[in-house]
Amino acid sequence: MPVDPLLAKCGLTEDQLSGGTLPAISPIDGRLVAQLHQTERGQVPTILAQSQAAFQAWRSVPAPRRGELVRLLGEELRAAKDALGAVVTLEAGKITSEGLGEVQEMIDICDFAVGLSRQLYGLTIASERPGHRMMETWHPLGPTAVITAFNFPVAVWSWNTALALVCGNPVIWKPSEKSPLTAMATMAVLNRALARFGDAPDGLVQLVIGGADLGDALISSPQVPLVSATGSTRMGRKVAPKVAERFGRSILELGGNNAMIVAPSADLDMAVRAIVFSAVGTAGQRCTSLRRLIVHDSLRAGLVAKLATAYASLPIGDPRAPDTLVGPLIDKAALDQMQAALAQARAEGGTVHGGEMVEAVAGGAYARPAIVDMPAQSEIVRTETFAPILYVMGYVTLDQAIALQNDVPQGLSSCIFTRDLREAETFLSASGSDCGIANVNIGPSGAEIGGAFGGEKETGGGRESGSDAWKAYMRRATNTINYSDALPLAQGVRFDI
Repeated sequence: MPVDPLLAKCGLTEDQLSGGTLPAISPIDGRLVAQLHQTERGQVPTILAQSQAAFQAWRSVPAPRRGELVRLLGEELRAAKDALGAVVTLEAGKITSEGLGEVQEMIDICDFAVGLSRQLYGLTIASERPGHRMMETWHPLGPTAVITAFNFPVAVWSWNTALALVCGNPVIWKPSEKSPLTAMATMAVLNRALARFGDAPDGLVQLVIGGADLGDALISSPQVPLVSATGSTRMGRKVAPKVAERFGRSILELGGNNAMIVAPSADLDMAVRAIVFSAVGTAGQRCTSLRRLIVHDSLRAGLVAKLATAYASLPIGDPRAPDTLVGPLIDKAALDQMQAALAQARAEGGTVHGGEMVEAVAGGAYARPAIVDMPAQSEIVRTETFAPILYVMGYVTLDQAIALQNDVPQGLSSCIFTRDLREAETFLSASGSDCGIANVNIGPSGAEIGGAFGGEKETGGGRESGSDAWKAYMRRATNTINYSDALPLAQGVRFDI
């Protein structure tokens, strides 16, 4: 089949894009874009051996030199931003600005990681023994498997890979079967950075394309000390026990069921703008998408009316069109799941505004975002549906609102809109939100790379991106140096011979 001009611009060839068994389909119109060759499971031992060999060399490269590779990657991403962003749109269905924003996120984490390469610091610790000093040192951990989801097909890889590389670890990347093209295009960008770098070991970053059997081979291997997996809670339940059984480490970024509390003092115009972006951006297919709106009873009817008006005006269609704000769901199965969830919500007493299927582009799975006024937090509300559905519930007291927010299995992102300082601080306190992300007067979606990203409970407890998330990619050693001419023991123990 002929090569899509966009993919050719990204450096992909006919040999890479045709003749394989994995179809790459655009959610925009259901078009078959490529037929990709899958990695055979029998190749995995060789891939693991190459990664281990790369680790032996890369761990001894000074960290600032490792950071130079990531700096070059950032430069190449800047040059490729428009084309790579367009591939994100083609394959994930994101509107153009979101596709470009995802590549910008890659650039930003490269900048962060370059600085980090000179800041992999440990502590100096006071010793109780005279003439002794204690300290911590951090060392590379080993090959890191990065398993990514379709909805952020390249940004999450970059969060992990930029940090893993400066920490001294090789990377094996398994993208979602629904978004392999963006992975291939990204590897073409990385290969240009590697060529400029000059002396990186072979097998430093490898790509495997295929299904769950490949993921299973990576998570089961003791040659992969760290697995970073992004996806559903169902997937995490499979990954975590297998990694733990062999005493490996896992960074899990799983489901989210994110809520916003709207208090009586909230700036409603600001809240409406935040709600609409958070709930319908990426067609509701972000792990941080707003799924539950908990509104003070005095505001509820008016806010639902404002939102219904705003939703009715949303341009839905081809995400490449400049005015489009809502693109397609990833496939028909996602659309079917959305309709099933809305049917269950109606059965549980909900009143649905919107949610109907839209014939925006032939072959694509498009739907109008839905607002569902619910009498209570029912079973369907407590279940994450990866679609633009916003459940609305009321509250009387802040304690009720916080309890309602926390009463779901997931714990990723949360927020409150209020002008009351006491309410804001209560929400952020130990008795407030139980999520990994808690915001005030900003939605739950659109996190910056400077903070550690991740959540609690069934979200998995992993942390990626900024702050001190880098520590998950390294091993810690506690060192004690005796520079005296005596050998005292700690805790006053005497053992004289």
